[in-house]
Amino acid sequence: MAGLAISQMNEDGSSTVAMALKDVATEVEDDAAVRRQLAKRLADVICIPASQLTPQERHMAGDVLVELLRSADVDIRESVAKRLVMLNEAPRTILVILAKDEIRVAKHILEESRSLTDSDLIQIAHKVSSAHRAVIAKRRKITDSVVDAMVEFLEEDVVETLLKNKGANFSETALQRILTVSRSHQTYVELLIKRDELRPSHGLTMFWWADAANRKKILHRFGVTRHVLQETCQDLFPKAAADGWTDAGVRKALQFIERRQRNRAAITRSDFDGLEHAIETAEVQGLTRKLTEEISYMSGVKPATGAQILTDKGGEAIAILCKAPGLKRDYINKFWRALKRPLHDLDGSMHPDLKRVMETYDTISTDKAQTVLRYWNWSLTASLNADVLRYIKNGVIPREEEFGAAAITAALVFSHKG
Repeated sequence: MAGLAISQMNEDGSSTVAMALKDVATEVEDDAAVRRQLAKRLADVICIPASQLTPQERHMAGDVLVELLRSADVDIRESVAKRLVMLNEAPRTILVILAKDEIRVAKHILEESRSLTDSDLIQIAHKVSSAHRAVIAKRRKITDSVVDAMVEFLEEDVVETLLKNKGANFSETALQRILTVSRSHQTYVELLIKRDELRPSHGLTMFWWADAANRKKILHRFGVTRHVLQETCQDLFPKAAADGWTDAGVRKALQFIERRQRNRAAITRSDFDGLEHAIETAEVQGLTRKLTEEISYMSGVKPATGAQILTDKGGEAIAILCKAPGLKRDYINKFWRALKRPLHDLDGSMHPDLKRVMETYDTISTDKAQTVLRYWNWSLTASLNADVLRYIKNGVIPREEEFGAAAITAALVFSHKG
């Protein structure tokens, strides 16, 4: 009897616990249902047109909804995010909270909401994950200030998405940051070339670490004529010459604009009969430092520029150095021999590198080659003072507002370990 009584008690007890748990589950389900309905109705109130709801009541509904969402499950939060995303008058407090939520919720607000201000997006960008920033990068319109905040993190997928986004606007600060990193990230070079904001200073600087395909695009886009510059400043050349070229700034600027590429004064002073003779000597003897300096001066560039060109691994820069001063095509072969680079492949055909350089020579006009060569010479040497050299030695990029675009180019190129 005692055993039977205990058995019945256990059965009754288990039954009682089961019933209690069922009641709790039902109560929880009821609470969740009420919470979902309440969240939906508060969102509905917020979505009522401005003509039918005062701003004060809208914000009150928003305040209540914010508190409700703090303890709501992810399904409710996502439902509210989807509901509010297209509303122009949605309270920003709720939008910002949802935008910082887990990505499943936040993605609806971050990519589509038009109510978020630049200030909101910048604040959000600094406090969320890379996945959130990747969604922001897909927005239809992104101002340069928001892009600046996103680029600070230099996350590859985010930067690439921004560069592909035609609705994103890039400031000089953002471009310069990406340009610096592009030295070790070829995808950035390819994407930067397509951006309207890219200036000749950016493109012709990137040339030095771009691959063959991107170099071709850079020369096509930025290898331009200088007809307007030359016609506009034509009367200033004799005036500057009459003054003895005493103004260094004027001299450097007019050297960039000038039509004539070869330096007649350097040719007169040289021990060689001319530029061709110096290259032919290098072909036989090899390219020494003295020959590099002579060739550079007679070509109208500084030795630092000449050395950069002649040590260029790709070789396309040598095509520019030959085309700009009017050297014949065969002088590329002479440079190739002077540099002890292979002229032929194993099967006896022209080496692919030499063939590519020849194609560069053939496809660019003399005038456009002069523009590129003169820009390189100006950008690489015009600002090489003691301060800039110190920056280069320390591997630091100087500020453009303090030293100018040429100083940045020199620092990026001469500090690049390709």
